Amino acid sequence: MLVRVQQEEFDPASLLRGFGPGAGAVVTFTGVVRGDTGRMRALELEHYPGMTERAMSAIAGQAQQRWNLIDVAAVHRFGRLEVGAQIMMVATAARHRAEAFAAAEFLMDYLKSRAPFWKREIGADGPGDWVEAKSSDEDALSRWD
Repeated sequence: MLVRVQQEEFDPASLLRGFGPGAGAVVTFTGVVRGDTGRMRALELEHYPGMTERAMSAIAGQAQQRWNLIDVAAVHRFGRLEVGAQIMMVATAARHRAEAFAAAEFLMDYLKSRAPFWKREIGADGPGDWVEAKSSDEDALSRWD
């Protein structure tokens, strides 16, 4: 299991080298900072070191047990991230694709709604408000109960 919280960019290919030996399926997802509104230039993410890693490790461990994963990885960045920058990646390896896909979706839903990160949009005029949690993200996570 690999769990990282880091400021620097990551290379998905290097993270997957040697990932999931013996797996029949490997699923990966890389999220990027999107600028939907056209006003946003960057996203600023803050977290509490130690607490964030523990929370991510706990949920990765739950996914590993629930779907009998061979391997799992979760990487999330913090700091100032420009529009288009990679923000996070999850990877799951399982004997069969259904388990790998389900576990990856579970991890993505968790990271989007519950991982202890605080996000603020940065526009041309400078920092804006902190981003509020969306009910649609909570709804997505509730399907795993």
